[in-house]
Amino acid sequence: MRINTANQFERSVDTLQQRQRSLSEAQERITSGKRVLRPSDDPAAAARAERALAQQYRIDADRRGLDASKQAMGQAESALGDAVGLMQRVRELVVQAGSPIYGEAQRSAIVEELRVLRQQVIDIANRGDGAGGFLFAGQGAGAAPFLDGAQGVGYRGTPGEMGAAGASLPLSVDGRATWMSSMSGNGVFVTAPATSNSDGAWVDAGRVTDPSALTGASYMIEFADDGAGGTAWQIVPAPEAGPSGAQPFVSGQAIEFDGLAVRIHGKPEAGDAFTVEPAKRELSLFDALDRTIAGLSQTGRSAAQVTQTVQTGLRDVDAVMGTLVTVRTRLGGALEQADGLDDRLADERTAAQAARSAAEDVDMAQAVSEFQMRQTSYDAALRTYSMVQRLSLFDYIR
Repeated sequence: MRINTANQFERSVDTLQQRQRSLSEAQERITSGKRVLRPSDDPAAAARAERALAQQYRIDADRRGLDASKQAMGQAESALGDAVGLMQRVRELVVQAGSPIYGEAQRSAIVEELRVLRQQVIDIANRGDGAGGFLFAGQGAGAAPFLDGAQGVGYRGTPGEMGAAGASLPLSVDGRATWMSSMSGNGVFVTAPATSNSDGAWVDAGRVTDPSALTGASYMIEFADDGAGGTAWQIVPAPEAGPSGAQPFVSGQAIEFDGLAVRIHGKPEAGDAFTVEPAKRELSLFDALDRTIAGLSQTGRSAAQVTQTVQTGLRDVDAVMGTLVTVRTRLGGALEQADGLDDRLADERTAAQAARSAAEDVDMAQAVSEFQMRQTSYDAALRTYSMVQRLSLFDYIR
């Protein structure tokens, strides 16, 4: 085969260019730290790296949502802690108001402090989240979710919660369920005096003696003259289990029927009555405060009436505090769950980074060795071309 000089030179130049490109690519891999710089370098590895990168983006999005949830839950938990502290002070004041040595002047001072505490609790319920929203707005509210009006405090948020991070972690707290949906009474039934009662007796919150005997029915404990200068009571309608017919009244003695017991103290008169009704999840913290404040604000009341207000107030305060503590505990559990989820997402992100690195990152020792080999090869090609370039007829003629 005949090879002319021009063809030989052209092939040598092509070889030099190929080795120069190879050397440049090896240098680029060392500089970038990547073995796969473009999909054509290794299509399968590029696909694995792309999947790992997409997984990283999803994990990063979940972690941003998780961080937002942790911040909201932390703020709400702190707010509920503040509210529980205020309600404990409310309870102390209500207990003081029931002291027999306190007169109307002392109770008036207690009422003024209760009003201040009530406003502070409303401010906590309307606390913002620092991002233009409200901690207890539920699924959203354009303004503060709790509005204090002439008819009391109303809720104008959207009940429910917003979730985050693809898990059961809230971004907000249901304000209605937290502040306005406690179980009334003792959680099972509610005792109360009839509005037409005299001012000589009061009823306690009652207790459950046999859960299996409870009927969930409503009752009325009615008083009538026993014909001997005292009073007798009877239950209407007649209970399934317990005394039926008129029974002599003894102050403070338990009246037991259908799995429950209540105590009536003082001196009820004929015609007085006390109701026993099933509890409902409808007790508002603000209504409980308002009723207690209103009852303690009234003047000229008997000791029994004051005691009834105090007992009912303590019962309701304990109920709403129980709800606040329950929600706060749930948020604390959610924060713990969020920490565990954050750790899991961090591990998944590390695994995705490792998968991406394994697919596209270069082995630096191998890359340096390859660069040196290609540099040597390129240098040899240059020397060879330099020598071949001088082997021409014109050089000999000279």
